[in-house]
Amino acid sequence: MAEILVTGGTGTLGRPVVEGLRRAGRGVRSLSRHPRPGDPLSHAVDLREGTGLAEALEGVDTVVHCATDPLGGDLRAAAHLIRRAREAGVGHLVYISIVGVDRVPLGYYRAKYTVERALAASGLGWTVLRTTQFHELVASLCARAARLPVVPVPDVDVQPIAVQEAASRLVLLARGEPQGRVADMGGPAVESFADLMGAYLRSRRLERRTVPVRLPGRVFAAYRAGEHLVPDRAVGTVTFADFLAHH
Repeated sequence: MAEILVTGGTGTLGRPVVEGLRRAGRGVRSLSRHPRPGDPLSHAVDLREGTGLAEALEGVDTVVHCATDPLGGDLRAAAHLIRRAREAGVGHLVYISIVGVDRVPLGYYRAKYTVERALAASGLGWTVLRTTQFHELVASLCARAARLPVVPVPDVDVQPIAVQEAASRLVLLARGEPQGRVADMGGPAVESFADLMGAYLRSRRLERRTVPVRLPGRVFAAYRAGEHLVPDRAVGTVTFADFLAHH
């Protein structure tokens, strides 16, 4: 049976994808800049350079591309991966993207959307799954803001989803045939950031005064318009409160 390669296999999303594929009985290779010590199926590859990627792809039929860098480098990494995947005869490349990448004028989103279009034009079999923001991201934003004595709260809504639910969907997609862009995945509820921040502060027993802020610019105008939300695809079941209770 041909193996599946997961890029970013030690990351927040990549780790449960690797574990889910292995539980399903699939041969899995994990690719990461920081591989797990002692794991013979873990490959140390920096996708931004591409060194060692050809060797990691030998005998691989499907790639699940979870590796990403919000600070830049996704386009270069994708170019290396697509070229080497074609050379290796990979039949299916599964890519995780974000709801609203074609509507929110944020640099990171634009890069993700460019990768989507590059995949569609690559000649490879491809599948793209867009999800809303993960609970971990929302929690990290709350934690950062909670360091301040007065916490600024932007007037936007969020629809966070559990990483494990997104990972489970990627596992199913990786085991199937290429499908192009599949239905988006959203968390179980659209909630105001103010409510999410309140839940975070209560869960951590932090006393903070919050102040609503209206951030300027086209990016936050798109967020206020809900371009990053999919209320009609609220397929997640784990709420942000559930996440906080277990983390």
